[in-house]
Amino acid sequence: MEAINNFLLLLDSYLGSAAYFPYILLGVGIFFTLYLGFPQIRFFGHAWKVVSGKFDKKGAKGDTSHFQALSTALSGTVGTGNIGGVALAIFLGGPAALFWMWITAFLGMTTKFVEVTLSHKYRVQTEDGTMAGGPMYYMDRRLNMKWLAVIFAIATIISSFGTGNMPQINNIAQSMQMSFGVDPMLTGGILAILLAMVIIGGIKRIAAVTSRIVPIMGLLYVLGAFSVIFYNLDQIGPSFVAIFTDAFTGSAATGGFLGATFAYAFNRGVNRGLFSNEAGQGSAPIAHASARADEPVSEGLVSILEPFIDTIIVCTLTGLVILSSGVWNQKHENTFSRTDLEIVAGNYNDAEEANRTALYHYLNSTDQNTIEKYTGTIEVEKGQAVNNGYTMLHARSVAENVRFIVAGEDPYTGTLRIDDGRLMKEDIVIVGDSLVHSAALTSIAFSNGFLGDWGEYIVPISLLMFAFSTAIAWSYYGDRAVVYLFGQRGVMPYRIIYVAGFFIASFADTTLVWTLSYVAIVLMTLPNLLGIMLLRREMKDTVKAYWQDFDAEQAKKKEEQ
Repeated sequence: MEAINNFLLLLDSYLGSAAYFPYILLGVGIFFTLYLGFPQIRFFGHAWKVVSGKFDKKGAKGDTSHFQALSTALSGTVGTGNIGGVALAIFLGGPAALFWMWITAFLGMTTKFVEVTLSHKYRVQTEDGTMAGGPMYYMDRRLNMKWLAVIFAIATIISSFGTGNMPQINNIAQSMQMSFGVDPMLTGGILAILLAMVIIGGIKRIAAVTSRIVPIMGLLYVLGAFSVIFYNLDQIGPSFVAIFTDAFTGSAATGGFLGATFAYAFNRGVNRGLFSNEAGQGSAPIAHASARADEPVSEGLVSILEPFIDTIIVCTLTGLVILSSGVWNQKHENTFSRTDLEIVAGNYNDAEEANRTALYHYLNSTDQNTIEKYTGTIEVEKGQAVNNGYTMLHARSVAENVRFIVAGEDPYTGTLRIDDGRLMKEDIVIVGDSLVHSAALTSIAFSNGFLGDWGEYIVPISLLMFAFSTAIAWSYYGDRAVVYLFGQRGVMPYRIIYVAGFFIASFADTTLVWTLSYVAIVLMTLPNLLGIMLLRREMKDTVKAYWQDFDAEQAKKKEEQ
């Protein structure tokens, strides 16, 4: 498992975590924002009217309404990225990460407008009478770049597991276990059955389910978030100060958090922003292609609302809950994950400034790092280490009150071999105090409000709805990619594998799942960004034609009145 994770991290270093990727993603967003004259601002009000059905036309081709298409697309984006992903971004990059998520969302409103419009324009009707669309269709039908379309479709199938499937159930299972003590395998088994029952019905059943789940889950989560934000109202101002200050100076080292460089916070904020709202990834256009509309731009306008709702509203609420409650830089008792565990040579205490500085350089891999990984032994008596010469780091923080357990809850006694910073004995469970991340951090934050300990139950319940609806939507994205590559005959085998993967990921390692998602996201995004850039002139002409026709139609209606 560790070898797989290391390979994925290496692959990710050339893709999503590479220095160039955030600049490409933001660069395309900046280009289209300027090229189309800030459509996310100028067309924002009109987009709400379109999604309300005000301009609907009878007889328009499609399988779903504007609202249902938006709900399906939102269910694909409002998921673990909004709960666990924001917490992970702040854990990795500090408050600054939230700022870069906002920037990604603002620019992503335009990027999504472009990709949805073009994908809707070149959608097709499949053998079973339903609509199929997405970037692979404009790449094939308009750009005559079938090779690029094939790459994108394959990446979509991979990403349906790495983005919409595995991280979702993994976070649900983790949260349900922490809050209610439910075995992850049981959670995965029950939800896998429910998932199969929904996705077999195709887009119409998917749209019907998500259009009901999305409003309910959104209201529940928002109310829960405000219960924490208003309880910690005096910390909202300092939280915003930290967000903006750290965005340009590099995240400050505070509490258990040992800081992150500007580049690290920027990279993780942009990546988490993309994971959350998926603008530029090319996934949402697949859902919007099903909408009943004859004007592609009208559906593109609806999609402008997605990054706004998903990131600027929901992710901001999560971020403020975590920052205002103060739990993001505090240590909490937890069971250590092997992939988050490192053992370094020397004795370090993060309460001392010199030690904190040294650990900062180690964790951020700067040129000034002098710390080396530990190789040697740890002598343990009744669960407690009795020798020194090393420091245990878990979740980018110095671990405290560490206990070694074997065979359930029995304290371990013996010698543990450490090789290049890694514990070699597999059956040892390590418990202690350290920083936490992902959904576990958000759960702790929600318990620091008016609802007290009851608040933490909001996260598993919300996560259950958020993540499950995301898995439903992503099954459809992968479904349409399979149809493009193999036709209808490939759909049922894909659905079976999708449900099986969903179950298995419920008890897989969290860090491994997130690492896989980093890689999968970029495998979709880069081909999609290339495609929409090649069609930039057509996009501008299509938007211009839409507004000319719209204005003419409105003028005609006025005359008739």
